[in-house]
Amino acid sequence: VRLMATETQLHAIPLWLLREYLEEVGGEAVADDQVVGDGWQAKLEKMPPREIGSLRVGIVQITLDGSSEALAEVLPELEKRTMRAGA
Repeated sequence: VRLMATETQLHAIPLWLLREYLEEVGGEAVADDQVVGDGWQAKLEKMPPREIGSLRVGIVQITLDGSSEALAEVLPELEKRTMRAGA
C-alpha cells in the first residue's frame, strides 16, 4: 500500500460544506475540521479570506492523507462536488 498526501486550497466553499462533501464520498466527521474515511483522512483549515477591493472570498485548505487506492476513489468524486463554473 502506497501512502499519499495532497494539499490544496479551495476558494468560495465554506468549511461546513466541504465537510459535507467529504461525508458524501464516504467519510465520517470526527471533528469540525477532520473527516475520516476508509483508507483516508482529511484535515480542514479555514484560511484568512482573500480580499479584492471590497470583495472577500473565503478559503479552506484541505489536506488529504491515505493510500493511493483510497485517494484515487475519493479525489474524482470530491472534484465533481467542488467544481465551479468559470474556475
